[in-house]
Amino acid sequence: MQLFKRIITAGLNGFYRNRTISISSIFILVVTLSIIASIFLFKAVFNSSVDQIKSKVDISIYLKNDSSDATIISVKQKLLSIQNVKEVNFISKDDTLKNFREQYKNDTATIKALEEIGTNPFGASYQVKANDTNDYNGIMEKINEEGFLADDKKDIDKINYVDIKDSIDKLNKIITWFNSFGFVMIIIFAVMSLLIVYNTVRLAIFTFKDEISVMKLVGASDMYIRGPFIVESIIYGLVASVITTALFYPVTKYIAAKTIDFFGGYSVHQYYLDNALSLFLMLAGAGIVVASISSILAVRKYLSV
Repeated sequence: MQLFKRIITAGLNGFYRNRTISISSIFILVVTLSIIASIFLFKAVFNSSVDQIKSKVDISIYLKNDSSDATIISVKQKLLSIQNVKEVNFISKDDTLKNFREQYKNDTATIKALEEIGTNPFGASYQVKANDTNDYNGIMEKINEEGFLADDKKDIDKINYVDIKDSIDKLNKIITWFNSFGFVMIIIFAVMSLLIVYNTVRLAIFTFKDEISVMKLVGASDMYIRGPFIVESIIYGLVASVITTALFYPVTKYIAAKTIDFFGGYSVHQYYLDNALSLFLMLAGAGIVVASISSILAVRKYLSV
């Protein structure tokens, strides 16, 4: 315990004594952690946008105009029985007609042609939503499976899956690409930060190489010598994460004010407020790990006497 206290005290003194190096290391970490935080917040905005797109993706199944109530009920029950189906929304003939009139209310010719028909020409339909966009292929295979819809199949006029399949596949590819890209970027900047902080810390330790050699010769343990530098690195990581987290308060507030309408009411600032603690812990962990590894690698050279 006494050794631990001495290491902590020496680390705090070293942090204060090497103020220039400490500030430089913290600044470098703030830049790196800001990039990580930006990816974290951008991923939230991206996921929100994707969720909005996903909410509009479905398989629409159109029934014939003369389909019976028994068929309508039967088809819905069978659709709900399919694995990975999240929900099945029913749109009645009357609702379809109402939506059509609303969509073409400014198209006089179309509305006039509809009125000349005299009756509702539309059939009911179902909107089938999956748990995930990757599930639509499996759902469609089940719908097309021989005998699944049985006699109800003759009452189906059209299924629009072919029309949206390419869009779903592209959306899935974008999601996969972005997740991979974000992970790779974090790794790249973490490695860059590790190298930069390593060189910065090495410069600081270089000034103490003689002191380290003397301590090693008089029998000081590697932990006692390395410990204060690790403590300094932990302080670097904590201070940098506090600064970075605080900086993103005004940044996200400004961005939200400019983009909230564009993203359909989604506020990146509110997301920041809701996840500020998680963001801080993530940045603190990343900052401490990067700085500590840099310190351990930098001091290792001078432990061999």
